[in-house]
Amino acid sequence: MSKRWFITGGTPGGFGVALAEAALETGDRATLTSRRPQELATWAEQYGDRILVVPLELTDSAQVQRAVRAAEDHFGGIDVLVNNAGRGWYGSIEGMDETALRAMFELNFFAVLAVTRAVLPGMRARGDGWIVNVSSVAGLVSAPGFGYYSATKFAIEAITDALRDEVAEHGISVLTVEPGAFRTNAYAGFANEPVAEAIPDYHDVLEQVRVTFVEMDGVQPGDPRRGARAVIAAMAQDPPPRRLVLGNSGYDTVVDTLEQTLADIRSNETLSRSADFPS
Repeated sequence: MSKRWFITGGTPGGFGVALAEAALETGDRATLTSRRPQELATWAEQYGDRILVVPLELTDSAQVQRAVRAAEDHFGGIDVLVNNAGRGWYGSIEGMDETALRAMFELNFFAVLAVTRAVLPGMRARGDGWIVNVSSVAGLVSAPGFGYYSATKFAIEAITDALRDEVAEHGISVLTVEPGAFRTNAYAGFANEPVAEAIPDYHDVLEQVRVTFVEMDGVQPGDPRRGARAVIAAMAQDPPPRRLVLGNSGYDTVVDTLEQTLADIRSNETLSRSADFPS
């Protein structure tokens, strides 16, 4: 049977569109949400009534409910939810503007919860479904200048792990996807976003972060179409993985970081075990 997808974060050339295309290529149907749906109108025409583009400002909970109802009314339900939308702001832990960091949590974390909570009742009622939460390599590896972005993605990792166990008995599968650097438009805005840092001591490190992303824009190694197909292939495995890191450099970075973390924990095993009451 064909699956009915609900994918957030539809932008031309983005990961959401790539996932929708991959799903449609397999004979599935998809709802794709976007803040600017008019940008997808021409693209959507080729798929006829198998694609539904829905306008959605994800931080508006009422709009989230309406978008989910529109997809359920149009296709009769949602079999696969992909929480793909998100954005990265950069800044120091000490000096980043509080309004910006709270806005990032609203979009990258709380909006994911809102969509998930809106979709889950239908999945539980049918006893079947998939939830795919697009995290990031930054959800497993933090870096200077992106601590708050990483925090939003670390939070996604945590709730996804808990959700996976909570909904398993209801026939719902859950996958976390951690892309590395993919050739989307995600880095395009950095060229026009000068460092806005309240504390001069951090300006140089943040400027280097900005320059790095500007230089990578358009030459990121990750192919969104290949990444989307990898996600679908992972979902088809029996059993499916709990998480999927996408991209060579992302895979190497995650594995190296986790191995270093494990080595650090093990190096202090005696101290760790000394903290209990004596047997």
